[in-house]
Amino acid sequence: MSQSVVAKRYATALFNLSQQQGQTASIQSELTELKKAFRDNKQLGVLLSSPKLSVAKKKDIMANIFKGVNPIIMNTLFVLLDAKRLDEIQNVITEFHELANGAAGVAEAKVYSTRPLTENESNSISASFAHKVGKQTLRIENIIDPSLIGGIRLQIGNQIYDSSLSAKLDKLQRKLIGS
Repeated sequence: MSQSVVAKRYATALFNLSQQQGQTASIQSELTELKKAFRDNKQLGVLLSSPKLSVAKKKDIMANIFKGVNPIIMNTLFVLLDAKRLDEIQNVITEFHELANGAAGVAEAKVYSTRPLTENESNSISASFAHKVGKQTLRIENIIDPSLIGGIRLQIGNQIYDSSLSAKLDKLQRKLIGS
């Protein structure tokens, strides 16, 4: 969860506008890609925060780099740039996802497994655990972790459900040593 009040305000405005336009899902998807672009290309943030470039030039650069991006997102980027708040873009996107997921009854979940999950397995995990956190469904990110040996580890927010073989072995070891 972001600690930025500024990011929350921009995200709320963006979320409200996306709902009015009926584009929340598509904007959320594009924002995910935008977040990856800023995260993976640190030089982009450095370039766009350079005092040597005028705001107009920075807007030009952004318009060329993010050609085809939803106009609502593009305008948000321009507003952040004008307000000298472009460094908050990652937080704005995080806050937007939280608002959109909350409205849709969706929770973000990370599932650690020894192999990629099938669609049926993902759906089954979503159905089994969504109600435990008061949501309708889970949006699952599958992370491969061979150290689990078998089973899965599920993280939803700050809750962790661990049914991995390595966790069970650790528990058994603690039990045997403790006796």
